Amino acid sequence: MFKSIVLRAAVPAVLVGAAAVAIADEGQWQPHQLPQLKSELKRIGITIPAEKLADLSKHPMSAIVSLGGCSASFVSPDGLVVTNHHCAYGAIQRNATPEKNYIVNGFLAKTRAEELPGGPNTLVYVTEKVENVTERVLKGLAPTLSGRERHELVEARIKALIAECETDKAYRCSVPAFHRGLEYYRIKQLMIRDVRLVYAPSNRIGDFGGDIDNYEWPRHTGDYSFLRAYVGKDGRPADPSPDNVPYKSKDFLVVSAEGLKAGDPILLAGYPGRTSRYKLPTEIRFARDVDFPAKVATITADLSVIAAATHGNAAWDVRYASVAKSLNNVLKKTQGLLDGFARKDIAAIKDVQDAEFRGWYKQSGNGSRLLVDLDSVISADMVQSRHEAAWAEATHSDLLKSARSLYRLALERQKPDAQRESGYQERDLSFIKARLTRLEQSFVPQVDEARWGAALQRYARGDAKYRPPGLDALLPAPTALNAMYKATELSDTAKRLAWIGKDPEAFRKSGDPFIQLAVRLHDIGMGLENQRNEIDGNLERVIPQYMAAVIAWKKSQGKPVYPDANSTLRVTYGTVAPYAPRDGLLKGPFTTVEGITQKASSKDPFIVPATLSEAIKGKRYGVFKDPVLNTVPVNFLSSADTTGGNSGSAVMNKRGELVGLNFDSTYESITKDWYFDSAITRAIHVDIRYMLWVMKEVDKADNLLKEMTIKYPKK
Repeated sequence: MFKSIVLRAAVPAVLVGAAAVAIADEGQWQPHQLPQLKSELKRIGITIPAEKLADLSKHPMSAIVSLGGCSASFVSPDGLVVTNHHCAYGAIQRNATPEKNYIVNGFLAKTRAEELPGGPNTLVYVTEKVENVTERVLKGLAPTLSGRERHELVEARIKALIAECETDKAYRCSVPAFHRGLEYYRIKQLMIRDVRLVYAPSNRIGDFGGDIDNYEWPRHTGDYSFLRAYVGKDGRPADPSPDNVPYKSKDFLVVSAEGLKAGDPILLAGYPGRTSRYKLPTEIRFARDVDFPAKVATITADLSVIAAATHGNAAWDVRYASVAKSLNNVLKKTQGLLDGFARKDIAAIKDVQDAEFRGWYKQSGNGSRLLVDLDSVISADMVQSRHEAAWAEATHSDLLKSARSLYRLALERQKPDAQRESGYQERDLSFIKARLTRLEQSFVPQVDEARWGAALQRYARGDAKYRPPGLDALLPAPTALNAMYKATELSDTAKRLAWIGKDPEAFRKSGDPFIQLAVRLHDIGMGLENQRNEIDGNLERVIPQYMAAVIAWKKSQGKPVYPDANSTLRVTYGTVAPYAPRDGLLKGPFTTVEGITQKASSKDPFIVPATLSEAIKGKRYGVFKDPVLNTVPVNFLSSADTTGGNSGSAVMNKRGELVGLNFDSTYESITKDWYFDSAITRAIHVDIRYMLWVMKEVDKADNLLKEMTIKYPKK
């Protein structure tokens, strides 16, 4: 049934101006913290009570879901989920063939029977409960424990808490650390494992501008897609089956086509991945001077190898499209961080803050032992990271990674389930199978061989003092790889999966060269893991003490403190706002469909589908035309605090109605993961009006428009 609600037309306002620039809106807040921010939310114009936003069982938070790496939200009572195009890219690629190229041509299921399987890696997580379990994780930890002993005891407690939570197998539970180990929360999520692709526009809409425009502004990208969650007829999560029915979501977001204008408030809810706001100056310098330059060099080289190995082969190119896309995204972000560090000396800013904190700490009557221990454990962590980076280069093969994972699983299954390493328990078996199966969609032996051979050469050129002891003697020469790939059976999915359940002795007796190498490398890998556990245990003992002191310091200044992002549900807020990346230049806050035709060319990634071009030239804008812009807006900027993992996050207006999807940040904002600069930090969102307009005028997705509840402005 078609549902629409008429609103009054938006009042025209000044498009951009100094008054529209936002006040600092820093913070990726846990929902339960929002009542502390009541005055701030009221200041920017949010009308939803903070107490309601803090309640996961109430609108709008009850409609916000995770895809396990991306964010999304329900937009109908029948399990319809909206997220970014790039978040559904794996499902699109999985169903694409050279004959049915859904990447280039897009896909639309006009009926539910036409919806396509998303694959074993496409999951929807609905957060139902969050509880503080800090005391149960940390109580009674003896100070005499070694770092490794402490880490393993904490992990054992976490596994027990998870097992206790997962007595109902419909749920997936986790116990992540907050404030770098000061607090722990147990999170209970309904895990829906039958998720289907419903609609995705052409890549020439969903990824218009491609890697060239990634992290850039102005943008003109329709980065959206739709999935649907299915469950068994009893309403509980079930394995994919034609008998399953759409999930009846407890709540869903109403879509508002009224739109926004400069200065309007927004709320953003999702699952941001990782930030490093509380890192010390030494950690920032390590990232800036050592870690990130090495990462840029490695990814750049790897992408070159992939491009050369897949050149001229359309099928191989499709298989590695998602891999290359992901690597390019990480590369541009990492390079952006380096450029940001060069543009603004964040380490020097942190030096000042660190000196202020240390001065306050000493004046508060505390000794220097904590600060000495802090510097020591961070130094050990940085050295270990370099050993791990060398190991990653030496073992840079998807096939070898599979062999190592299979052998580790065989060893872990010799232990009682509660004593196994996290990631290898019975609860993880379906994920291991999914990874091993997924490999067939993004793997070609010849390409994997080329990537590993190049990585081995990079490893050989690296600093020898960071190579794990004994590793060199076990590694094959690059010239020996071809024989290994010809002799292995692990390239075949069925034969790869057949190794699950075999005992360690079967691995040791195997003649498969990749299995043999996995067995030989195991002790060195475990040595690195044990060293990491020792260091992590020491970090987990010292860093929380530091964070408790930082929070006390901030509290003395009247400032609430949010934890670093850790892939858990967070809420941020801000305003629609332009920014000035340099003197005399003001950018944003909106782009329009006319900008698409201005960027159009005969070459990807700026090819415009003919149907889209015709709709723009015909100015068939209807109710989606902005009264100020006099056209359809495509993307807009806000001051919201976001990071990776926020892709697909719902952007809501002051009433909690969906007005856009987060999908990127400006290039100048990339350093926000380490330091939030309110003057230039801007998130990039796709405007809901562009999405709805494309669905109506270009892709004729009328069935989905009718399914959603959409508030249209009065003409």
